[in-house]
Amino acid sequence: MPTHVWYFLEEYDLSEKTVIAVFTHNGSSSGESSVSTVADLCPNSTVLTDNYFIYSGNNVENAESSVAERLTGFGYKK
Repeated sequence: MPTHVWYFLEEYDLSEKTVIAVFTHNGSSSGESSVSTVADLCPNSTVLTDNYFIYSGNNVENAESSVAERLTGFGYKK
């Protein structure tokens, strides 16, 4: 996980928030292993460890609409 994301999660209190991770990659790592790190850094949050997003760098232009669609499916966006 990028250092700046790690610092953000340590710095900001996301207690009682729902955290849905979105990872992008260019082939070396999907970020999937970082979901547990996000959960560890947000102990008082609901981290959806089974419902995160992974996008390859060559498909990121489709990410916004895909994320919006999935958030709607989760009931977080209308």
